[in-house]
Amino acid sequence: MADVRADAQSRLLSWLEDNELLSSEELDLVRRGRNSAGRGPRRADAAVYGRATGFETMVGWLFLNNPARLAELFDHLEQAGSNP
Repeated sequence: MADVRADAQSRLLSWLEDNELLSSEELDLVRRGRNSAGRGPRRADAAVYGRATGFETMVGWLFLNNPARLAELFDHLEQAGSNP
């Protein structure tokens, strides 16, 4: 269940960004999702919550529009291990 937590999603996104695996379109999806996130839960860090929402936005868009690319990104994350 840890993989659906905001901090885990934020770490996964950071790993993808640090390794320059995201296209400019994917980064734009993350940015737009992050900007629409709002404050989030009271006990969560707003920045982490926003990044997690951006990650979820990108994953959802890719799931609907480019599942092969989503599988490719997930393969990269899997190869990186469970704690990128």
